[in-house]
Amino acid sequence: MKITSLDNKKIKYLMKLKNKKFRDQENKFIIETPNLIAEALKCQLLEEVYKLEDYSFNFPNSYDLSKEVMNKVSDLENSKILGICRKPLNPEGAKEKLLLLDGIQDPGNLGTIIRSALGFNVEAIILSEDSCDAFNSKVVRASEGAIFKVPIIRADLSLVIDKLKQENIPIISTDVRRGKDIRDFKCSKFALLMGSEGQGVKKIYQSQADVTVYIKTNQALESLNVAVATSILLYELSND
Repeated sequence: MKITSLDNKKIKYLMKLKNKKFRDQENKFIIETPNLIAEALKCQLLEEVYKLEDYSFNFPNSYDLSKEVMNKVSDLENSKILGICRKPLNPEGAKEKLLLLDGIQDPGNLGTIIRSALGFNVEAIILSEDSCDAFNSKVVRASEGAIFKVPIIRADLSLVIDKLKQENIPIISTDVRRGKDIRDFKCSKFALLMGSEGQGVKKIYQSQADVTVYIKTNQALESLNVAVATSILLYELSND
């Protein structure tokens, strides 16, 4: 089946998935690039594929698009394939290595953080309610497929921190210069709290932390990018 009109109901559905509220309602999101399509297929989350007619990809629920329609629905230039997939289910059970993200707004940073979280065995990411949507197309692309493999939950961080304290999970906050050098701090379970690009961790959450750590850098450097800092901290915490 080839779709040549933007008025087609499938295309209208695709366009609505660009809206966070609709993504949450449907529990689905859009992915682009062949690598992400392949990862979603491997994780058994892929539901539908939309591609240019001359692009070869074998999938039961596959639809050919005219180039004009593809250009309208795609967020990328010269895209040849995109898909709809289900959001991954979040497995139940106790988790002892968590990442708490406070007000992360930049999609590229969030995607990179998700990727690092997978690399350093984080068991779940808890996003504050004022962080950007993890299933935003830019976040998904920046995650390079890690978004399919790391549980991501949006929640009130104060309530989450209270619950983690009851479970004896240490809350680790971060600062540019203050606290313990991360190289001297080790623990087998943790909830690492990272703040927004501009403001850092909010004071209300800092006050709930059990310990504050920092990354020693050249004094001439004001601060590290939040994705870079998160990666370094997770690396150090994973080497306990």
